[in-house]
Amino acid sequence: MGSGIELVSDGDGLAVIGASAEVERFFLSAGLDRLPSKQLDLHRLWAASGTGGAATHIAADLAANSGRWVKLTAESAEAVKMFGLMPTKTPGVSHAMVGEPGDIKQWLQIAQAPTALLSGPFALTALSTMMQQRAMQQQMDEIVEYLQEISEKVDDILRGQKDAVLADMIGVDLIIEEALTVRDQVGRVSEVTWSKVQATGLTIARTQAYALRQLDAIAEKLESKADLGEIAKATREAEPKVREWLAVLARTVQLQDGNSVLELERVLDASPDELDSHRIGLKAARQHRLELIGRSTARMLTQLEETVRKANSNVLFNPFDSPAAVKSSNQVTNSVLSFRGRLGIESGQETTGAKRWGQAAGELRDKVITSASEGVTAAGRLGSDTLERATEAFRAVVDEDRVPDKPRAAAAAVQAGAAIKGAASGVADAFGTLFRRKNAGGTFSEGSESDTSVAES
Repeated sequence: MGSGIELVSDGDGLAVIGASAEVERFFLSAGLDRLPSKQLDLHRLWAASGTGGAATHIAADLAANSGRWVKLTAESAEAVKMFGLMPTKTPGVSHAMVGEPGDIKQWLQIAQAPTALLSGPFALTALSTMMQQRAMQQQMDEIVEYLQEISEKVDDILRGQKDAVLADMIGVDLIIEEALTVRDQVGRVSEVTWSKVQATGLTIARTQAYALRQLDAIAEKLESKADLGEIAKATREAEPKVREWLAVLARTVQLQDGNSVLELERVLDASPDELDSHRIGLKAARQHRLELIGRSTARMLTQLEETVRKANSNVLFNPFDSPAAVKSSNQVTNSVLSFRGRLGIESGQETTGAKRWGQAAGELRDKVITSASEGVTAAGRLGSDTLERATEAFRAVVDEDRVPDKPRAAAAAVQAGAAIKGAASGVADAFGTLFRRKNAGGTFSEGSESDTSVAES
């Protein structure tokens, strides 16, 4: 039997422990090499892996092995599912030993208990804690990338606010960053370091709630607008505000994750017996926060989708504001989707294109044709021909972005209005003629006075 490796999963990530070459080979064969991964510091497991006679074996494992952590995606989870990880006594943690027998190029599960490195009383608990910290640190890194992509400087946004709660966030940021730096240098979170950090959670939570309320208020404002001109203005004004509040919200999530990393480190050092329950509690609390953020941003997406629907339904009679409203709505939607993607919140919405004026006019023309054909064919033909002239007036004045050129469109609107008015008049005349042709016996005839009164009524 060739060399074996150990797999440990907490449902969100996978830790692979073994000889460096074997770990690399496993990542390649399982397709995990395409995912970002982090090294695990196995020396941190020493204290939790037992003492006495096991120390020699643990030291040997530390010298011979290395560990890597990777966040599991739906695709990569399937890749490791075949190895049949089995639940352990540590809540939420599963484990498997796998090896490559002989020259067979396939990893197989092997019946073997965890090595001395992972068999200590708190070894799996400590490892699962490290894995959870890695997951939160990766999320923090992704938020930093997100903020760089949208070019929003959260400190500047916070300084520009008059609310004292938001101003306090700058100080919280400095405290947590300092504590994380000390922790990385010292390898633990002392009581002194934690005393500086433990009061920051309330400020972060208040700021997060404030940002969510601001996003909800923007969604409510968009919902209250009925006039298309007001909708276009509201969506245009909402775009930078939504981007700024999303940036503040992202920063609060990052700081909460940083605070949780420090908290787990402190519990591991001070109360290892409580580590499992604390780790599970923090994980549940984080999931609850993400669900709250998901519901708030989903409401925003739903309202933006409704805004696009309203704009597209009115494009025929308001060819200026409708494309502008759709464009602004799509910009806001893209910002929200990007934010949700960085937090791992799934979204089913996609941006919707602005309906072209010609397309809307064609749809209306088709409705006129269909309705008229079902009732009176002559009126349908008249409406079709005249509306065709109405749409023709606008086709030459729409630019590449499907936004009408206003000076030329103004003249075209006069032509279109006259044509549509002519269509309405023509249809009315056609129907009037048909009514006049109906006589008292239920057949149609010309020039009946009583029939004329029926038509007028």
